[in-house]
Amino acid sequence: MKDATVPKDATAQQDGATPQQPAGTPPTLLKVTGLVKHFPIRKGLLKRNGGAVKAVDGLDFEVRAGETLGVVGESGCGKSTMGRLITRLLEPTGGTIEFEGRDITHLGTGAMRPLRRDVQMIFQDPYSSLNPRHTVGTIVGAPFRLQGVTPEGGIKAEVQRLLSLVGLSPEHYNRYPHEFSGGQRQRVGIARALALKPKLVVADEPVSALDVSIQAQVVNLMDDLQEELGLTYVIIAHDLSVIRHVSDRIAVMYLGKIVELADRVSLYQNPLHPYTKALLSAVPVPDPRRRDRRERILLKGDVPSPIAPPPGCRFHTRCWKATEICSTQEPPFEAVTGDHRVACHHPEPVTAVALPTPVVRTAAAPAAPGAPAAADAETAEAGAGEAAGTADAAKTGAATTGTAETGKAAAGEPDAPATDEAAEADSDAAPEPDAGTPDRDEPAGPLKKKGKPAGPTEKKGKPADG
Repeated sequence: MKDATVPKDATAQQDGATPQQPAGTPPTLLKVTGLVKHFPIRKGLLKRNGGAVKAVDGLDFEVRAGETLGVVGESGCGKSTMGRLITRLLEPTGGTIEFEGRDITHLGTGAMRPLRRDVQMIFQDPYSSLNPRHTVGTIVGAPFRLQGVTPEGGIKAEVQRLLSLVGLSPEHYNRYPHEFSGGQRQRVGIARALALKPKLVVADEPVSALDVSIQAQVVNLMDDLQEELGLTYVIIAHDLSVIRHVSDRIAVMYLGKIVELADRVSLYQNPLHPYTKALLSAVPVPDPRRRDRRERILLKGDVPSPIAPPPGCRFHTRCWKATEICSTQEPPFEAVTGDHRVACHHPEPVTAVALPTPVVRTAAAPAAPGAPAAADAETAEAGAGEAAGTADAAKTGAATTGTAETGKAAAGEPDAPATDEAAEADSDAAPEPDAGTPDRDEPAGPLKKKGKPAGPTEKKGKPADG
């Protein structure tokens, strides 16, 4: 019965073809299982092995097509090493990396070259990631020459189109990197990463070296490009407000391991791991009234060395909920509810999380004509309570008398306490996630606004130093 024999490769593909994926879920683009990277420590004249730095020590996660996976954690937890491993810029010590169902864990340089068109990386430092001796045209056009691809219209025309796509002028083609600002250099790096139209882009702290205003521009640019080109992102960052703004799901890393993985809303409104809760408690809140009511969790001690991590749960040396089992047995990384996975023996209690109506990223909404204006009005109202209260009082007065003067009188001092009480009642009635304002229309995050920021920041007083 030779004809009835199923090839081994076909059986493997059938067995690994995301069997438990619910209908309507995007297909898995990248799957990582048990990923390990240990850097050996060489000692002595003979360079004997004296141990290893366990930068990444057993990661399990997947990235779905078209989504953005955010990765956060303290410095030294292995975020950047993980990004270089899944792009195969580093050789893994153990585990498997599957891209579109194909195992790419130990592919050589020649076998990886065709896959470089589908997997690209945006590096952290825009100053050191660009060759200062090459022009922008040469830098952005390098992927075409390395892959032997000739775009329609020629390489120069395509490079100029990419520069326009990321918000630069085509005239910048012959300029050198030192002639650009930090934000413009990061845009050049984004253009280079998008040159071959990849399916997966790993961004290693793409905005950490930029000013806040430039961060908003770059983040919004990446959102727009994702909607336009159908990209899949893995974004590594320290800034929790940036991660909240751009991510669909978020992974929290600690000392080489993922301790919690969940969708953005569930993670920020109901963190289950004590480390995640401590991280979110450190996020600044712009509202003083809400800031006073929040619990600030201060972790004691330092992060253990990745050369000799503690046994059991790696966070138990700093955890206020640690018991004996935490120091002897490593907690399994398992689902607590739905897609919310956590590695903890004593997770926080699960509470009902009310998902907001728009659960998609901000860049998907601009198709509606009135959406940006509505978002701007919402942000302005949230950021400037006093201005909103005055406007409401003026509107009430104008409706009563029909004149602007009467409206101003109605907005005077007698109505101010009622306005403040209403604003405070609205603030108390609003949900209070640990990370500050709800979802993506938060004033503290990188918003898609080109005007002046709303709220008290508009009033600039005299500088203290005269």
